Formats: sequence, C-alpha cells, structure tokens
Amino acid sequence: MLDLIVIGSGPGGYVAAIRATQLGLKCAVVEKAELGGICLNWGCIPTKALLKSVQAMYYAKHSQDYGFTVNGEVTPDIAKIVERSRGVSAGMSKGIDYLFKKNGVELIKGSAKVRSSNEIEVLTSEGETVIYQTKNIIIATGARANSLPFAPIDGKKVISYRQAMVPDSIPDSIAVIGSGAIGSEFAYFYRSLGSQVYLIEYLKNIVPLEDDDSSAQLSRSFRKMGIKVMTEAMVKSVDSQSDKIKVTIQTKKGEEVIEVDKVLSAVGIVSNIENIGLEDVGVKTERGKIVVDKNFKTSVDGIYAIGDVIATPALAHVASAEAINCVEGIANCNPHPIDYDNIPACTYTSPEIASVGITERVAKERGLDYKIGKFPFTASGKASASGERDGFVKLIVDSKSDLILGAHLVGANVTEMLSGIVVARKSGVKAKDFISSIHPHPTMSEAIMEAAAIVHNEVIHL
Repeated sequence: MLDLIVIGSGPGGYVAAIRATQLGLKCAVVEKAELGGICLNWGCIPTKALLKSVQAMYYAKHSQDYGFTVNGEVTPDIAKIVERSRGVSAGMSKGIDYLFKKNGVELIKGSAKVRSSNEIEVLTSEGETVIYQTKNIIIATGARANSLPFAPIDGKKVISYRQAMVPDSIPDSIAVIGSGAIGSEFAYFYRSLGSQVYLIEYLKNIVPLEDDDSSAQLSRSFRKMGIKVMTEAMVKSVDSQSDKIKVTIQTKKGEEVIEVDKVLSAVGIVSNIENIGLEDVGVKTERGKIVVDKNFKTSVDGIYAIGDVIATPALAHVASAEAINCVEGIANCNPHPIDYDNIPACTYTSPEIASVGITERVAKERGLDYKIGKFPFTASGKASASGERDGFVKLIVDSKSDLILGAHLVGANVTEMLSGIVVARKSGVKAKDFISSIHPHPTMSEAIMEAAAIVHNEVIHL
C-alpha cells in the first residue's frame, strides 16, 4: 500500500509528491496529460517565453534608442515564437519527470477517480482500469478557463488562453474580455505583434485586484502602446456567425459595437472537480470549490485538497506552498500555517506589476493610520540607463509600528524585486530598516529604499 497518492502533477501536485518522498513517504502521482500541469505547459512558463520574444522584438525595433542600427525590417515569425515557447515547456515537463525518478515518485499515467479514502481507480491510456490502495489522497487537479454563457469558447473564433498561446497566425484585431493577469498579458502580447487590441473590463480599473496607482500606470502604458482600454464596460453579446466577430459592449457612454477577428475569454477559471468521484465518497464542495480546513483536510478523513480546487488564491506558488504544508502535516511535521495575507502577485506585462499585502484602497476602507512612500522610476539612475522609466515603487506603511502593510511595484523586472519585501513582511522588518540597509547602486531595487525614505521624510533623490 502507498502512503500517498496525488491526483494531478501541476505545481501543487508534483511539489507535494517530491516533498512526500523527502519525508520518507511512499508516493505516486496520477496524471492524464503532460507533467507539470497547466502552469508548466499552458500557463506560467510558456506565456513568459512568448512575452520574452516580443520583448526582444521591441528592443530590436528600438535599437536606435540604444545606439545601434538593425539592418532590415524587424518582423515577428509567429511559428518560431510559438515553437520556442513550446520547447521551453517541453523541457520543463521533462525536468519534472527527472525529479520524479530522482526522488522515487511513482508516475501513474491515466485518469483518476476516488473510490474511497483509501482507494483510487485509474483508467489508463490503454483503456485498462487499475485499483490502487493508499493511506492518503491529495486532490490537486487544478482548473481550466471559464466561459461566458453568451460567448462559449469554440477554440477558433472565441478562444481561451490555450489557443491564445499557440496561434497559427497573428490576428488583425482581438477583443480581450477580462483584464486580470491573463487578459492583460495577452493584450500586451498581441499588441506587440501588431494586432489591434481591445481590452474590456467590467470593473472600474484594469488589473482590478491591484492598487489603483498600479492600475492607472498600466492603463497609461497600454494606451501609449495603442491598446484600447475599456473599463466599466460590460460585454452584452458576441456574434461569431460572420467572418468578423461582432462584440456588443455597454459602456459609460452607451452601447458600442466592435468587429474583431478573435475574442479571448479571460474571465477567470473553473476548478477541475467533476468526474473524479468526490460526490460518491462524500467530499464536501461549495461554490465549485472543495471545502478544506486549515490543514487542507476535506470532509472525508484521509482525503486532502490543494491549489486551484480550493478557495485560496489561484496562483502556482500558492499551490506549491499548500502542497508542502499539506504533506508536512500528513507526515506529522507540524508545519507553520500559510499566511495568506503575505502572498505575492505578479503580472508580466510591460511594465510589470508586482504586489504583496493590502492596497491603499483597502487601507482606507479599514480606517488604518498609514503613510505612503512612492518613488518614481523617472528618478532612478538604473531605470534611466536601461530606458525603462515607466513605473514606481509604492510602500504602504503603518504610521505607528512602521511595518509594511503593502507594497506595489510597477516597472521593468519588478517581479524579481518583490521577494525581499515578502520576506521583510514575514520577518517584521520596518521601513526604517530599509533606509538603514545599504542597497547596491545602480539598481532598480534602490527605489524600495527611497520609497521607505519618503515615508520618513528622508528621501535624497527626489
């Protein structure tokens, strides 16, 4: 009998399995598709490869800004861009296979169904049904793209992130419904390739979960690129019967109809909890999510759930953290609870957005006594030298304790700068500590020190 079977090999599932074997548990993973799940194959990793390609193209097109000339026209080759992206994903997926073999994780290829808290039924790719016995089960089956009722995803005209990632041609025009991380990243990607892009958001701001200042900065940058940003705009209908797709939108100014070649539905995700036996064994669900306690236990003893199938932030790094926490609990290691108030979030547009903690909007709603330190990259030597002056670092600091309540960064490579602030918040580091800690010069990260200095009226370079 196995100690643990994990259903799904995404950033929750494969991390759970590897950590389990490190702790001496005999573990297997059931996976019906590519190792690494959506993140490695159809999400985090391949999209970053696509975005890197258009960033390289941008530098080539603006070579004269950096003192050199590219002879000949710079044009995208979409087939090669997609080929590179798929190659990166394939390599990462093979890396998971290597890690499984290195750590002694058994891989079971097929579709899993829970029969009891101690039994899994697997339908293999050969059509054979095999029963596996186990002491514990972790459900890590992830999620898929949501679909609007009046605009069902057909994979051709109305597409999800999967089809958006592997286009066979560059559309002349595309409407992106939803401006979260997925919608905004693809809006940037397709506009960089030359498409006319309409970014449609129902709420007041694009990237609506971010700080208002971050949303405003990205909106300005997008408009400067030529993206038509439409906020407080509700899509009423999508008519794809003709060659051109007619999208009817209710805006603040009235009804507007646009015609585009493609519609990208980026309106959230749906958890993959159907047809895996949850109802048969009595695992409780609520609003499309599996209900778990603080230790990720479901309503059935011995069955756990992590990642996008539970009601926590649907982020790869959250799933991985939950995986480790869950497995360490199963192994009686007494793990520290996850602090969901200190979860970093990143959007890989240009400029990038990175954030952790509360927004200023939330600070006001809670009636907190806080100070703001906001340092623009226009005053940063490294940003000027790099030709990347859009953006800022904004710190929200508690007026009494001097602890960082929230951090919001917009700019080039700011996603690489955020981890230090996450650690600082976890460790109780104060804004004053950033001021008194020497930061390397010239770097973009100096802006964090400068933002902290603004809080205390000690800023030098602004």
